[in-house]
Amino acid sequence: MDARMNLFASPVTASFIKRLTMAGKVISDSALPAATYELVKIRASQINGCGYCTDMHTKDAAHAGETSVRLNLVAAWHESTVFTEAERAALALTEEATRIGDGRSVSDEVWDQVRKHYDEDQIAALIGAIAMINAWNRMNVIARTPAGSYEPGQWG
Repeated sequence: MDARMNLFASPVTASFIKRLTMAGKVISDSALPAATYELVKIRASQINGCGYCTDMHTKDAAHAGETSVRLNLVAAWHESTVFTEAERAALALTEEATRIGDGRSVSDEVWDQVRKHYDEDQIAALIGAIAMINAWNRMNVIARTPAGSYEPGQWG
């Protein structure tokens, strides 16, 4: 697959990417667990069909010590036993928030589970993480950024 455009070659998208990266640093520096942050990025990327982001975040998570079993089961987290209750709440929120465009909303049940496991700052980071990865996914899917060549830590 060939990319439609190089997102880094345009001054506009390069500037936007710089700001998204800075926003990501805010979330990385927050109290949201790093493993949860990676799981959120992977799950939203899977839902959105973003091969580039799925490739990047699974590789980064593996490089950070995430197990292959957990990485292989992110898409099937509902039926797996390898995620904590807190991670399951974050994954549920990620799914519902990512699918808002399908006429869905975030259910009170999912919100209650998130509030049970995370404090206000962590929830704020979780919301920001979901919004940000959805923006990255849309940019890369629209531009058809090819997947497969990312090296762990390449952009950070």
